[in-house]
Amino acid sequence: MDMKMALRCRCGSVRGEMETSRAYARATCYCKDCRAFARFLGVPDVLDEAGGTDIVPVAPAAVRFTAGSEHVACMSLSPKGLLRWYAKCCRTPLANTPREPKLPYVGMVSACFDAPPQAVDAAFGPRARVVLNTQSATSPVPGTLMALAIGSLRILMGVLGVKLRRERASPFFDATGQPLRVPEVVSRERRTELERAG
Repeated sequence: MDMKMALRCRCGSVRGEMETSRAYARATCYCKDCRAFARFLGVPDVLDEAGGTDIVPVAPAAVRFTAGSEHVACMSLSPKGLLRWYAKCCRTPLANTPREPKLPYVGMVSACFDAPPQAVDAAFGPRARVVLNTQSATSPVPGTLMALAIGSLRILMGVLGVKLRRERASPFFDATGQPLRVPEVVSRERRTELERAG
């Protein structure tokens, strides 16, 4: 039976849902770019105590917005970097995507899940079981190579499965493959400022 994870921005203007069965894995990313994105948004509780962002990689077609899509905005930390999506009404992070939909991957940021932590754990497994970019963490982060290898393999297999099925739907791109919003690309100076903050 397909379960749905409700999506909601902080103020409730943006709402949606995600099919939990289409999730590839669950990971916590400690890269500098994820931290810079959180600082760009300027909202609390996006990062954990070591500077990591809780992300659930999922098939793009598994995500849909049911209200407030006009409030969905996009930014990027460089002209060729990931697209980082958020609710401009209250600056809630939503997701990360490649710049083009050819790679069927959406990294949903758990800060937009409208569910208690226990329900998120039940749907996707415990937080921080798979950790990425730990060398950039602001404090030591435990992790195992085995969990990283298994998580990476699950993401790869999920992406390949979607490509083989030729699924094209994505709530972040139109039918021609263009992002639904023109991304705001921050300047190099602003990016440096965001990376050094906090």
